[in-house]
Amino acid sequence: MERDFNEYKSSDSDLQSSIKQQGTYVTQIFHFVGGEKRTYDGIDVSTIRQGQFTKFMCRNGALVLINDKNVLMIEVFKDKADVHK
Repeated sequence: MERDFNEYKSSDSDLQSSIKQQGTYVTQIFHFVGGEKRTYDGIDVSTIRQGQFTKFMCRNGALVLINDKNVLMIEVFKDKADVHK
């Protein structure tokens, strides 16, 4: 299922310049307040939008929204599928 992110582009900031250097798809590890960690792989960097929530689409079709105020740090890696390109 294809999703249209044009509605987000007008109101949210595109702050992904350093992430775009990693490739088309990335893996991100989010470190949350309280020590919780979540790993998302297959993130399409062209869909990352930042506002009150960071929003992005994964290769598997999942739409993820993360409340920025609960995030301490984000680690970004080239996605496994893009490493060999």
